[in-house]
Amino acid sequence: MNVLITGGTGFIGQAFIKWRQPHGLNFTCITRNPKKAQKLFGDSVRAVTSLMEVDGEKFDAVINLCGEPIADRRWSEKRKQLLRYSRLTMTHALVDWMAMSENKPSVFISGSAIGYYGTHTSDDLLVEASAVRQGFTHSLCADWEEEALRAGELGVRVCLLRTGIVLGKGGALKKMLPAFRMGLGGPIGTGKQWMSWIHLQDELRAIDFLLRHQTLQGAFNLTAPEASQNRCFAEALGQALKRPAKLPLPPLVVELMLGEGAELLLEGQRVYPQRLMQAGFEFKYPELDDALAAIF
Repeated sequence: MNVLITGGTGFIGQAFIKWRQPHGLNFTCITRNPKKAQKLFGDSVRAVTSLMEVDGEKFDAVINLCGEPIADRRWSEKRKQLLRYSRLTMTHALVDWMAMSENKPSVFISGSAIGYYGTHTSDDLLVEASAVRQGFTHSLCADWEEEALRAGELGVRVCLLRTGIVLGKGGALKKMLPAFRMGLGGPIGTGKQWMSWIHLQDELRAIDFLLRHQTLQGAFNLTAPEASQNRCFAEALGQALKRPAKLPLPPLVVELMLGEGAELLLEGQRVYPQRLMQAGFEFKYPELDDALAAIF
């Protein structure tokens, strides 16, 4: 299977390539940094810098994982514009490229996030058909998904990945670990907010599942079945590291660090992967303790 991928040098993308490339998937990676791709994958993956370099080529699938990290820094208006640009522009370009191609892919798997639902303070389970709360994260993900869904008008099967916090050696955990390893970790704010997470291996397996099941399309929540409240997550991470995790991070500090983006940490969503479960997907790590034990 020939796969065109964006975001292939990112946390999820590079893990997916390294996992599936030895087992029959041939990857072409669109990247701004071909040298990084070469360092990561050697000659086993072709790196290109634009869609012009693959004009006329046949790909069985396109996987779109592009996008600047959303919680890395304070949300200024400039930052929010960059978050939108990094997601929408490439997604739009990919669908336009498909429209002009004589050899269209059979499937387009495109990133999104549980931010689609907005932030919530209730304990209600959010499934793919749940109501949303308006705000920046919803509009960002909704517009991102709308761009991807244009591919459906071309006869391409489209799957949208509403991904939660991905746990692995990197990503969100990499930012949390220094404080927790020093015994300075703990709940954020009240600690009652829900964190919907997924182990990296289950994220990769879910992408592969959607890639191969030709009847599946639309939006899918990529989160473990059991979300965790933040205080429980902090306690479990402390136990996994054998360190205390009792020091709360005051909301004011988070707001000073991230501005409007503080809502990502101070509020949350209790998301359930209803459509994946109904399709028969089985999680390898449905429980947080087991997921963290597999990482550490």
